[in-house]
Amino acid sequence: MSTTATAVAPLTTQDAEALVDTARHAAEAAGVTVAVTVLDAGGHLLAFRRDDRAVLIAGETSTRKAFTALQLNTPTADLVDAVQPGGPFHTLPTALDRPLLFIAGGVPVHRDGRLIGAIGVGGGAPEQDHGFATAAVEALA
Repeated sequence: MSTTATAVAPLTTQDAEALVDTARHAAEAAGVTVAVTVLDAGGHLLAFRRDDRAVLIAGETSTRKAFTALQLNTPTADLVDAVQPGGPFHTLPTALDRPLLFIAGGVPVHRDGRLIGAIGVGGGAPEQDHGFATAAVEALA
């Protein structure tokens, strides 16, 4: 029996830098200073930027948002209710090797219907971060 695997182009460094630039420009246009992290499908850092005016924790926040979106293959904005006490993911952070951060701003990146990475944005209000990350992913498509 022969199986044929369909190759999907991975998320490249060039793609990652384009995601960072698009999210950063969207944030600047809104007057917000952010940190942006892009991970490949294996959770490896491909690109990162923290503007000098962004608070230091924004970098860790953006990375955790990207990691969460990657691990669960869903925008973190869709997970907020699930992590409330009694929600289905309430105890999930203790089951993984890294704590998850369920605040809007993490968005998975797909190509040809397959997960190839994730972007996380931190520094603005959750709704803003989600919008910046979503704009970047939509511009890459």
